[in-house]
Amino acid sequence: MEREVIFGHSPDSDDAFMYYGIASNNVKLKGYKISHLMEDIESLNLRSEKGELDVTAISVAHYPNVSNNYQIMSCGSSVGRNYGPVLVSKNYKTLNELKGKKVAIPGRFTTSYMLFQIFAGQDLDVEFMHFEKIMGSIERGEVDAGVLLHEGQILFEKDGFKKILDLGQEWYKKTNLPIPLGVDLVNRKFDLKIRQDLTTVFYESVKYGIENEDAALKYAMQYGRNLSLEEARKFVRMYVNKDTLDMGREGLDAINKLFELAVHNEILPLKPEIDLIHPKK
Repeated sequence: MEREVIFGHSPDSDDAFMYYGIASNNVKLKGYKISHLMEDIESLNLRSEKGELDVTAISVAHYPNVSNNYQIMSCGSSVGRNYGPVLVSKNYKTLNELKGKKVAIPGRFTTSYMLFQIFAGQDLDVEFMHFEKIMGSIERGEVDAGVLLHEGQILFEKDGFKKILDLGQEWYKKTNLPIPLGVDLVNRKFDLKIRQDLTTVFYESVKYGIENEDAALKYAMQYGRNLSLEEARKFVRMYVNKDTLDMGREGLDAINKLFELAVHNEILPLKPEIDLIHPKK
């Protein structure tokens, strides 16, 4: 009899792309039935606090709150290299112009918000909302600016928004490191062998998607937000690549640096220990 395990991930093109190997049954784990739960990243962040899911994507900024429940996989991370979430507006062009204005943030526990606090300062009025509502909220004048993640990072100019700050570029200028935005976790309730098996099947799924890009893109575009094929390809390649197969020493250094800066800026009280789990090779 197969044991069911639940993998949580967002419906964003890059996450769906990573899971194509499993979803298409081309990648399997003997003795296990893998089910999917698709929710936006902030909902997954909240679920992870309760240890609900067996494997889940979360914002790396939220890991200090769930490190007792979960271990970070070396595979599956969404890493930006000199790019990342962007702060945009229709009417404002600089941070100085935004002082005292209202800025939409796609979730209290997102890495976007941690980066925003580090690089954009504290003198802005923040409103948390679902990331899909941010552009419309700016358009209607309900907020003055907003931080965009996911596909919004490549669509904002086409939709008439002005970039005030690329948080990924600011991070790179300060640290000379890639920016880890999202990671995948495996639940510590499992013994080491099962945790490694679950990590390995996920690694194989990411690898299968990269090796079968067109088919994986076709699958992922079911969940994309009105992207053309080439826009989807561009976005997925930004966040599913060699860093996703293995974050490596550089990725681990980047996570540790993010938490060091968060402690320095009094966003976190303490820096958590990071113990990665690797797939079997």
